[in-house]
Amino acid sequence: MTISPTTPTPKNKAQDRAPRSGPGSRGPIGWIVAGSFATGLVAALLLVAAPFIRPEESEVTGAVLCGFALGWAMPAVLSVRFTDQPQRWAAGPALFLGLGGLLLVAFGSSVHEVLNWVWPPALLALVIWMMVRANRQLRSRSKRWLLYPVMAMMGLASIGGGYETVAEAVDANAYPMPGRLIDVGDHSLHLSCTGSGSPTVVLEPGAGEMSSDLGWITPAVARNTRVCVYDRAGRGWSEPAHTPQDGTRIATDLHTLLHRGRVPGPYVLAGHSFGGLYVQTFAARYPNEVVGMVLVDSTAPASASKPRATSPRDGASYDIMGRVSALISTSARLGLARLYGQFDYGTLPPRSQLEARASVATASQLRSTIDEYVQADSSIEQAASLGDFADKPLVVLTAGSGSAAGWSAKQNAMAALSTNSAHRVIDGATHSSLVTDREDSATTTQAILDVVASVRSGGALVR
Repeated sequence: MTISPTTPTPKNKAQDRAPRSGPGSRGPIGWIVAGSFATGLVAALLLVAAPFIRPEESEVTGAVLCGFALGWAMPAVLSVRFTDQPQRWAAGPALFLGLGGLLLVAFGSSVHEVLNWVWPPALLALVIWMMVRANRQLRSRSKRWLLYPVMAMMGLASIGGGYETVAEAVDANAYPMPGRLIDVGDHSLHLSCTGSGSPTVVLEPGAGEMSSDLGWITPAVARNTRVCVYDRAGRGWSEPAHTPQDGTRIATDLHTLLHRGRVPGPYVLAGHSFGGLYVQTFAARYPNEVVGMVLVDSTAPASASKPRATSPRDGASYDIMGRVSALISTSARLGLARLYGQFDYGTLPPRSQLEARASVATASQLRSTIDEYVQADSSIEQAASLGDFADKPLVVLTAGSGSAAGWSAKQNAMAALSTNSAHRVIDGATHSSLVTDREDSATTTQAILDVVASVRSGGALVR
């Protein structure tokens, strides 16, 4: 048998240089994923700032979801066009987020409460499905460094949101509203009155506080005269307001609340912290209905010589802050406020502590508190309208510990509003303990009763 030599077939040099087909050879899938997520974040921020989105929690949340939906839609489309790793499953979260966002923008709070029960379990199921699909179809380190962390955050958000929705439902059953809701215009406020006698004492909680924070003072005053405590808009059992809540608006709503609630005057007003600003504004607007006042370590009004501060309501600045406030308050829907809201309530009665903690965990109270500080300059300015309290009894209480430099001088200036006043510095007391601590709050209660006694007798205050 003859063996013929074979001549090797010449190789094409271009074939030698051609890379072998492999995963991701048509395009950098990792860059597409990263760019899509960045685009989604930018789109969410731009939509929140868009003029057609009102600064309401539902619409701002919907705008964010629509922006994130775009971020998920991009890898679904671009991976098909530019890579050999099509990630069509990414259309799932895009549709889920986009539909939820459009519903919130279109229907607002009317669908918000329903969606609160629907989205947590639906999102958790979606995340599990997404992880399975990504694990099968994506062969890239971006899965480990980009997709899995994002999916983990979505999973945690679903768990936190589900927990918060259930917790709020449990709280609503565990802590039924004392008193009643009264319509004051575009919203209703919670009012609770106990005790009997005249004058009627009206208590105004401090910044970020609600009626339950006065759990020691309210029943103690009620043993001597009629006392009413209420929740400002968005706090406790009160409904949120749709207008900026500066000092004038708060005083006007309180006046409407008392009259529609058929609470007879005259009134002795007692305000803690920012609440001191609001009772001063009330006394300036309705002087014939206020016969006495107690300022509990109150924030001081602006001095007469201080130029007028620009109100956050003027121009577009409030709109910007309103959107930021709505965006931050959304975190409470994920249970985050319940985590950082478990701060110290002193020695408040157990029931009052639980009610206060339940309220501070809600998006409504978080939004209301942020807005209160946004309106602080206006409220400080408006409280200065009370330039003279004549000879009506006035007690100014000042915490003996933790006060900033110059605080005592401002307290002295408020005490000078009346010729029948007393300025009492409570040694060892702090700003919050004057209402939350059992012993320190007793001095606040006594100050209120001293003003009531002075009104009844027509005589001078006990100093």
